[in-house]
Amino acid sequence: MINLHSLISYGTIFVFTFFVLYYFSPKYFQTNSYDEQLDIDHWIRENNLEMYKFIFESRDFNKLIHFATIENLSELEISEEDRIKSASNSLKEKLIFGLWLKSLGLFQHFSRLSKEEVNSLEDVYLLDDSKSHGLLGKDFAIWIRGRQMLPTTKEGLETFKKDLWTNLLDSEQYMNTMRTVWFNACLLIISTSSMIIIAFVYNYRFWFAMRSDASILHVLTGRYLDPNMCITNFSWIDPHPVGKTLTFTVRFFQRNGLPYPVCDKDNVQVEINNGLRKISCAVSLGGTAPDDANVGTVKFTVRYAGDYQIVVLIKNIHIRNSPFTKRFLPGPVDPSKTKFERQSSIVISRLEEPCILMIQPRDSFQNLCIMTTSSSNEIINSANLDLYHSSILKDGKERFDICFQSFSWDKLSSKISFDMVFLEEGCYRVHVFYKNILLQNGEFTCIVLNQLEYELTMRSIKNRSVSYEVKLIRIEGEPAFKPKKVFIFISPKQLTVKEYVLKFLAKRIATFRLCPSTKLHMLDETANGVPSFCVEDGSQPSIYLSTHNRNIIAATFVKFLLNNIGGSETFTEKQYFFYYEVRRFHQKHKHEPIIIKVNRQQLLKSSFKAMKNFTIKEWCSHFEITFIGELGVDFGGLRKEWFQLTCEALFNSNNGLFKAFSDNPQALVHPNKNRPSHLKLKYYEFAGKLLGKCLYESALGGSYSQFVTAKFTRSFLAQLIGLCINHSYFQSDDPDLYLSKIKYILQQDVSGMELYFTDEEYDQNGQLLKVIDLITNGSKIKVTNNTKNQYLDALAQYRLAVSVKDEIEAFLKGLYDIIPDNLLCIFDENELELLLCGTGEYSVLDFQAHHIVNSSHPPSPDFARIIKWFWIAVSNFTTEEMARLLQFTTGSSQLPPGGFKDLNPQFQIIPAPSYGNLPTAHTCFNQLCLPDYETYEQFEKSLIIAITEGTEGFGLI
Repeated sequence: MINLHSLISYGTIFVFTFFVLYYFSPKYFQTNSYDEQLDIDHWIRENNLEMYKFIFESRDFNKLIHFATIENLSELEISEEDRIKSASNSLKEKLIFGLWLKSLGLFQHFSRLSKEEVNSLEDVYLLDDSKSHGLLGKDFAIWIRGRQMLPTTKEGLETFKKDLWTNLLDSEQYMNTMRTVWFNACLLIISTSSMIIIAFVYNYRFWFAMRSDASILHVLTGRYLDPNMCITNFSWIDPHPVGKTLTFTVRFFQRNGLPYPVCDKDNVQVEINNGLRKISCAVSLGGTAPDDANVGTVKFTVRYAGDYQIVVLIKNIHIRNSPFTKRFLPGPVDPSKTKFERQSSIVISRLEEPCILMIQPRDSFQNLCIMTTSSSNEIINSANLDLYHSSILKDGKERFDICFQSFSWDKLSSKISFDMVFLEEGCYRVHVFYKNILLQNGEFTCIVLNQLEYELTMRSIKNRSVSYEVKLIRIEGEPAFKPKKVFIFISPKQLTVKEYVLKFLAKRIATFRLCPSTKLHMLDETANGVPSFCVEDGSQPSIYLSTHNRNIIAATFVKFLLNNIGGSETFTEKQYFFYYEVRRFHQKHKHEPIIIKVNRQQLLKSSFKAMKNFTIKEWCSHFEITFIGELGVDFGGLRKEWFQLTCEALFNSNNGLFKAFSDNPQALVHPNKNRPSHLKLKYYEFAGKLLGKCLYESALGGSYSQFVTAKFTRSFLAQLIGLCINHSYFQSDDPDLYLSKIKYILQQDVSGMELYFTDEEYDQNGQLLKVIDLITNGSKIKVTNNTKNQYLDALAQYRLAVSVKDEIEAFLKGLYDIIPDNLLCIFDENELELLLCGTGEYSVLDFQAHHIVNSSHPPSPDFARIIKWFWIAVSNFTTEEMARLLQFTTGSSQLPPGGFKDLNPQFQIIPAPSYGNLPTAHTCFNQLCLPDYETYEQFEKSLIIAITEGTEGFGLI
């Protein structure tokens, strides 16, 4: 019935025809040969243009001649455009030179001449005859004749090169034409052959796919599963909002139209994709009722808006209408995720001029809520403008008569514009709500300046300094006293408060770095009718001041601050600004390859020795690592391995350079003053430079991005950005000391304790080594309830800073050699850790490979089903949800450097002796307890509730 011999014959003709045509005309079939692709990649690497690959690809640059004719790159900065054009011109000269060599029959010498830096026709005149004779050998005479034929004038040489280049372009155009002709001819022959085979096997395609399960009798009677007969039913209307668990069913039928009882052996596969993002789903085949024996049920949850492709396969054959395309829209606007972009805590505006701020409306999964309209221009999306409103307060009272405000939709940016026009100058507190709920950063101060105040502010910015006479009301922590006259000085670097004694002796009262950690708070209360404000940085006592020039001082401060950090207080904007400034700071240093040979067995010592005399230029080079005695060639993998191993050698507490304050393997590390004698201070300088190198590599982007595999103490990070240390850092850095001593002193009456301004150091055997005065004559000054905060701050200063002063200064010297300190100080300590270590990346495969299931062996069918649902849910988790799961189960959202395998104890999943309750956790044991549920929807909903509310204290044991 089925002539397999005919099928084989037609297939043989098809394959033979294709390969004959391909063999005799390879140059026409291939638009870009492998060798030329290597040349293109080499040129891009040689000129450090990897970061612009996407531009070249968008312009369909796939041949060297394309890169030699680059003309307009207006989307780049002028300096970068000029650099690329210069590289393009050099490539053009090199191609012309190669064409000239080919015309003489000397192209085989091209690479040898290139190594001698002979890359253009101008270089031909500069090559010495004795050297050229050694390079060319018997072809030396041809070289001499060809050189003599070259024009001797500059104009003549330019004309000669222009003719060669024109010939090259004409040849390329001819090749493109021939390639098109050959391709069309081959396509016609291949299509004809293919149609014969397709027409023959079409009616029997499903039998061929399933012939192992179907006999000839089944084929004749139609008693086999036919994917084309399957019917799919989706339980939702397309498009559908994200966030809910959705279900669709597939009914399976035989070729003859009768239901087919489907089971796991039928190899049914379901794939749900959103681009590169894959969505896990729960598939159950066959139901308990007889009518459902041919039904497959698929359940899944979508969190990211966009178009999804749903593929249903039976033994790798699509069912009817597969793949299906479904669109998912953003969910309702979530005020806790909706925020102003490029927002600062203080906004500067001008009197009677519009102040425009942009709002990004987002749902609970961070999808941007795009507003759509119906044919009648009625808003049908949940981002309804009528649900937004704001309140404006002055001196603590809401005002409706001093500001015109409106919300409008910006179609180009898909954002909401919030416009304000103030009719009176002053300081206002603005609150912006959605459905009466405050936006994520919807509370801020708006300072409205009149024309004179605005001109004074701009003059101060231009002069880069300003000073005003103010009244010092009080310093936090000290008793109130009569306001006295002081002066406040503001520059792009710092804010300083000084008092003048006898009108000419300056006495500094306080200095604050002009960075995001320094805050200005506009106070509603006044001092004798004069506006007041507070300056604080969280590390030293707050300063309370009053002056009629408060608004000008605050506006100047904000303008300087935003200039320092790139115009926004958000981490993303500051990171972008930081990377840009780092690249600009090192733009004179080319990222050229430099080979570094290290010994794997003595990695830290050999690396330090190889780089101890490196200049800044060499530190900014592209490291190519060679491990002595190994054959590996560094195409990027060895470099990343070296960074990881070196960070481990430097920052692991077991190696002595840094230490942890507890035995917990997940504890934070801090410089070690009791380090081994062979680890000199120069190693801290080396560590600082390595940290700076990682930041520089990350600034270059792409495959160069390099993060530090270490978790530093918050106090150490604070000192890297110039912040003062206080006792609050003990809570994160040394939790044992905080619970046993710091918290006890803060909560108790210390008047009965024999506590002095001293600290004691002990050896490993508990013997007292020495007593250190934390302040002058500290051993004679007793701590009281009024001074216990001062004592704890002094203790923190000594243990976390002073005791390791030399180590930190050496580290900072190395770090600041590569990264300017003024760029680091735009971050706080938490943001700096994020910049160094990157966002948490959680691998579900790593999670599955390193966890323990504590249950009966094997687990019961019910609990096995719960475990299966757990991995489906986790596979669809967002990064935030994964972090919350870790926080819920382990008490921390951060993994150790080695991932899940380094969790101690290991992540455990156990069955809970309950039904339908919320999951619980034992953070001491990294243990998650999962009850039993009837459906996947119930399980997923309960797990989400537990991890989102449990991280705040719900469900923890």
